[in-house]
Amino acid sequence: MGYYIEVPRNKGKAQQIVELYGGRITPSPPSFEDITPEEAIICVVDNGPFEAAGLAFNQEELNVFSHMDGRLRTWVIMNRQKAYELTGYEES
Repeated sequence: MGYYIEVPRNKGKAQQIVELYGGRITPSPPSFEDITPEEAIICVVDNGPFEAAGLAFNQEELNVFSHMDGRLRTWVIMNRQKAYELTGYEES
């Protein structure tokens, strides 16, 4: 896991992604079959004092983010190009 979206506040990152970048919160972990090629999956993990908004850029990464370890997760779908731009991820 290594591609993250930074937003102004440490908490409430999913809602900030919705407000700033037009994302949409989904109630359950999505799969790549649930999204269009123009969309990306973001997993916001609550780490206590801060949240991390990570890009699930492939199935392996999505599996890692989906592993339940007691931390709350919020799933966001957003524009793929914007997600890549914000995280610095480059498709190979």
